[in-house]
Amino acid sequence: MRSVIALFGAFVLVAVFGPLVAPHDPSAINVPNRLSSPGAEWFLGTDALGRDILSRLLHGARWSLGLAFLVSVIGLLIGTLAGLAAALGGRLADWLVMRTTDTFLAFPDLVAAVVIAGLLGAGTGSLVLALSVTGWMRYARVARGIGLSLATRGYVLQAKLAGMSPLAIARWHYLPSLLPSLTVVWTGMFARAILGISALGFLGFGVQPPLPEWGTMLLDARIHMLSTPLQMIWPGLAVVVCVLVINLAGDALRDALAERDDPA
Repeated sequence: MRSVIALFGAFVLVAVFGPLVAPHDPSAINVPNRLSSPGAEWFLGTDALGRDILSRLLHGARWSLGLAFLVSVIGLLIGTLAGLAAALGGRLADWLVMRTTDTFLAFPDLVAAVVIAGLLGAGTGSLVLALSVTGWMRYARVARGIGLSLATRGYVLQAKLAGMSPLAIARWHYLPSLLPSLTVVWTGMFARAILGISALGFLGFGVQPPLPEWGTMLLDARIHMLSTPLQMIWPGLAVVVCVLVINLAGDALRDALAERDDPA
């Protein structure tokens, strides 16, 4: 578990401090050195415009991971509020929230995000909104399920009899029980957000050039995929490794929480 956390921390450090140690300007065009092979000056080579791939990967980590973090946190907030509203708001609120959740889950996340981003137009704001709108349902289901199970607990019933408001009950009795499970869900959704941002970037709906982002880098490199495949391999490898590490961290966290809750 420590090694997984260390790898996850390494990606976070790259996203935060990577641009500070990038050897070149990620947007600087250097046509004479276009499509250069990896070497001493260009550690991972250059792209079709002569831009340093390593520098673009380091700067792109901030966009890919930063936007994924923002999207997953927005989804967490919306989903938790919706799930608590379903658990505490009575039958009508529960029915409305769950039917809305079922409606969103009926469509694949990426397809729905592409449709929303296409309607709003390409750009970072549209990207965040599209992925946030399609990424809150799993949080809502988890929050609702745990909330309903807590509704019959003695301390919750005593709080209701004492006249505590639903907001206070949610704050003091529901959220502490929800946070461990929602944190595990969040790690998976964080990884899905990275994939979604990269996919929308590859389709042209994400971060717009000349800003570097891993999906946009894949889009730029597709024309030269056969002649210089390393252009696509580097950003693709960054996405795959990052998503794998985050998923492993989520699995390790889930196992740790299961061991903590195991009475044996």
